Amino acid sequence: MTATPHRPCIVVTHRVHPEVIELLSEHGNVVANDTLDSWSHDELVERAQQADALMLFMPDRVDAAMLDHCRRLRVIAGALKGFDNVDVEACAERGVWVSIVPDLLTEPTAELAIALLLGLLRNVAAGDRYVRTERFTGWRPTLYGATLGGATVGIVGMGEVGRAVARRLAGFGCELIYHDLAPLNVADEAALRVSRRDLPTLLAESHVLILAAPLTPDSRHLIGGSALLRLRRGAYVVNVGRGSVIDERAVVALLADDHLAGYAADVYEMEDLSLPNRPKRITPGLIERPGQTLLTPHLGSAVADVRRQIELSAARCIIDTLEGRTPRHAVNTPGDTVPTRAG
Repeated sequence: MTATPHRPCIVVTHRVHPEVIELLSEHGNVVANDTLDSWSHDELVERAQQADALMLFMPDRVDAAMLDHCRRLRVIAGALKGFDNVDVEACAERGVWVSIVPDLLTEPTAELAIALLLGLLRNVAAGDRYVRTERFTGWRPTLYGATLGGATVGIVGMGEVGRAVARRLAGFGCELIYHDLAPLNVADEAALRVSRRDLPTLLAESHVLILAAPLTPDSRHLIGGSALLRLRRGAYVVNVGRGSVIDERAVVALLADDHLAGYAADVYEMEDLSLPNRPKRITPGLIERPGQTLLTPHLGSAVADVRRQIELSAARCIIDTLEGRTPRHAVNTPGDTVPTRAG
């Protein structure tokens, strides 16, 4: 009797488009979460123990203790851009590839940053709520906001998302300045019409602050209370980078005394699973100040076709590995304990 070849086990931790399952099923047996809810960490560990490949999403966390239970695992394909929720070095030590999707999230995230910024400046959500009440009977001199024309906009983090935000702001008549430890070259600065500042100077000059920085050990609470106090009184802040780049409690305190006019976010400290002491919920003061805050549920890449392409890209990384190739968009090399930093 001829032995049946081993078919790899592929675990997908969140609901994906049907064609992604179909593609992966050509290369192995797929175990997929078909609900809108995340598996608990214990359930993730249990299901991953027999996995040869794992498609991972932002709510999932992979650490060394989990990897010790996953002896067959060969690749973790993140359907995401950042990888701070994965211990990449531990993966490399255990012979596990880690891959990401580096580019497909950039444009939709930048679009959402502009939507949040304009919605915050022009009181769009408050206006919508007001129109839906019986109090609205026509124009009144109320809900005055701010304009981008003539404003100075500071962007913290000039990676792909930061540059995409800058391109979209070029037509609004605002001055664009940025801070990043890796400065752009002169030609790129000229093309984007941006100029570099050190962080204290950027904060002091900005009417609007946009955070597009990744979460690293050095960037946690990069924008804390003292940094926010450097902003002009009445400044606005938009965060589409990572929640923990800013101190949400400091934001609440400065909204309360009107040092900040408004805060918009698509990312929150509670989401940063790599931080064991992260808050377990959104800082209450953000929720309780609807007149000053505009909050979305991590919609940065929530565009139907974009999400499909992200999932397919992660699936192709899995297929690369199962077929003996280096996965495209890998951020580590098994045996190498120094991960490649994402931009």
